[in-house]
Parts: sequence; C-alpha cells; structure tokens
Amino acid sequence: MADKPKQHVTGRPRLSRDDQQWAFDLAVKDNGRVMHFQPDGRGGLPRAVRSHAMISKHLGKAAQRLERLAGEELAAGHEETALDIYFDAAVGFVHAQHPIFAVNDEKRLLHASALRCYDAVRKLAPYAIEHLDVEWEEGSPPVAGNLHLVPGPRPRPCVFFIPGWDVAKEMYPHPRLNHAQQRGMHVFSFDGPGQGESNLRGVALRADNYERAASAAIGLLLDRPEISEIVVFGQSFGSFWAVRTAARDDRVRALAAPWFSGCDRYYLMTEESPRFKQLFAHLSRASSEAEVDELMEQMTNDDDMAKIRCPTLLTIGEYDPRSPLDEVYRLYDELVAPKELWVFADQHHPNALTGAPDVGNQDTIKLGLDWCRDRLEGEPVRHDGQVVYVEPGGGSPNGTASVGRRHWFD
Repeated sequence: MADKPKQHVTGRPRLSRDDQQWAFDLAVKDNGRVMHFQPDGRGGLPRAVRSHAMISKHLGKAAQRLERLAGEELAAGHEETALDIYFDAAVGFVHAQHPIFAVNDEKRLLHASALRCYDAVRKLAPYAIEHLDVEWEEGSPPVAGNLHLVPGPRPRPCVFFIPGWDVAKEMYPHPRLNHAQQRGMHVFSFDGPGQGESNLRGVALRADNYERAASAAIGLLLDRPEISEIVVFGQSFGSFWAVRTAARDDRVRALAAPWFSGCDRYYLMTEESPRFKQLFAHLSRASSEAEVDELMEQMTNDDDMAKIRCPTLLTIGEYDPRSPLDEVYRLYDELVAPKELWVFADQHHPNALTGAPDVGNQDTIKLGLDWCRDRLEGEPVRHDGQVVYVEPGGGSPNGTASVGRRHWFD
C-alpha cells in the first residue's frame, strides 16, 4: 500500500475514512448533502457543487451576493428586507466556512464575513442583541455568544442554546422568528470550544472543556439583572454537551435535548458520513487519528444521566443512525430526574412533528421550548418517566400519542 501523503495544509491528520472520499464526493454531487442522507429530495447544496472541496467557494460566492443585495436594500431604506438578507448572508458564510478543516486565509475570510453580516443584523434587529465574550479558563482565549434580550425591565428566564458542532451562534435564532422571545425568554446562542468564533480564536475542543466553558457562561448570564434563571437547550451534538452541562451545574432549571446524540461515538464516527470524523479532527486540533479516537472514547454521557437533577426532555428519531434506539433507552433509564423521551417513528437524525423531518423544520425547537417553559411555570412533567412513541401522521407527544411504547412491535 502506498504511504499516505504528508500533511501540511488541511489542519487535521489523515484519517482511515479519507479512503472513502470518492464515495463521499459522489453523495455530495448526487444528493446535495454532506450528512443526513436519508430524507427524500436533494439537499441545499447548489448543482454546481460536485465534490466536497467545492462547497466553500460556491456557498461563499452565493453569500457574497446576498451581502451585496442586503447593502443595496439598506441603502434604499428597506431596513426590514435588509435585515432578512443580511441574516441569510451570515448563515451562508457560516455554511461556507464549515467544510474547511483548517484555520487558513479562506476560512478567516468567510468567517469574518459572517460576523460582519451579523453585525448588520444586530444593528437592524427589533430588540437588543449583545455579543458577549466569556472568560472561562486561565491562559485560554475567551469563548463567545450572542445574547438576544426580551425588551422590558423585569428579569426573565434565559434559554442557553447549544447548537450542533457544525453550527454557529449566528445561525439561530432569526431576530424576527425568535421562538424563545415569543415565549417570554431571553436566548443566549453559544460558540463553545471548537465552534464558530471560538474555533477561529484557537479554542480547541477537548473531552471535557465544553461544559466548563458553558458553566462559566451560565455564571456570567446569571450575574445580569435581566436574567432570572437558566434552562439549557442543546440540539443534535449540542444535546451531548447540554447533558454534560446539566449533570455538572445545578443552576440549570430544565434541560431539553432534541435529536439526542449521547450514544457511543462509534456510530457517528464509523457508520455515519465521513464528514463527522473529519470535522472532529479539526475541531479538536488532534495530531493523529489515535488521538481522535482517544478523545471520542472519553466523550460519553454514560456517567452523566444519573447526576442530572433538573427535569429533562430527550427526543430521538426511531432510526437515527448515530443513536440506536436501545442505546438511547439504556441512557434514558439511568435518568432519575423528572423526564420524558419522545421517539419519532420512522424518522432519522433530524426529527420533526409536522412537515418534512429535515434540518429546516424546527418544530422540535418550539416544542422543546414549550416543555421548558412549562417546567419553569411549575407544570408537572406530563408523562414522567415514560417513552412517548409518536407515529407518523399521528398526534402530538403532548396529546394522546402512544405513551409507554418503546418499539413498533410492542
């Protein structure tokens, strides 16, 4: 076998799964996706993208056009339209920089463009959005987040939003579609170690540093007079960090972890898209695949569930390839806090109650925020300790869905 090429530029070690790049590129070209291949239809990548390496250029050029359009609309006095397009441009630039597994000139350009567009969003938003730097560990650069404040003088709860590891704080929430604010809550969207702005600052992801950074941010938020209490909401891989944060910080009043990703990392790293291990190697700044594997073995929720004391909601797709159902049940059964688990039948990693269960449907965010607000208002957990099996086309998990059922054949 020929030796692997020497690595000088990509910012991550060569991985065994890199041998599958030709198949990965074929999936990107044919499906317009880099992950979550199960839903019908083409993903969001343009037809011009015919390999993974082409994503950054083509998404970046599309985002540049959006930024130009937003500027022209702003100059014409159309602030509402400009806000929407600046937000889309910021999200586009974030998507464009994610496939670059090195902090190089291209990634810096794209990420700086995302921040520039989001600064325009903050100026045009109908409420205050503060960019916060969080000092969390001596000798480390600060991590960052965006705090979306509900107008008004009285203290309110704050949703600590932990996005997935391929998402950044600029992507949620849209200032005119802020689900937390609609429910009377502030929201803090976090770039923890390895994510977004913190990544560009050189804060590498480690096995246990994300939850330490999150706890420092929670302390900073609770020191503010506008904030009365904290609920943690972690989506996708963010659910893993949300569980670890709630297990270690008793200031968390409620926890929602949709698209739960707390199972053994073998499934995500070996059976899912090659994108995940390639991305993790970059986020962790690992020097070898052995180091990647060692870090992943340490990143588990096995010892976390029994430590959580706040009410906890998990959601999962019945056939999520990264989270086998029986493995999820094992972890769920270790929870001793008030709890619910919603299983969305015949769905995969993105799961939804209404419409297509793809990443664009965010109704699990709305449902999860409702669930957290109910807990803050003293409402008991509706199906405490139970599994709610949500059939396709069936009722809501808050209605008369199949409570107590764990498998389709039960």
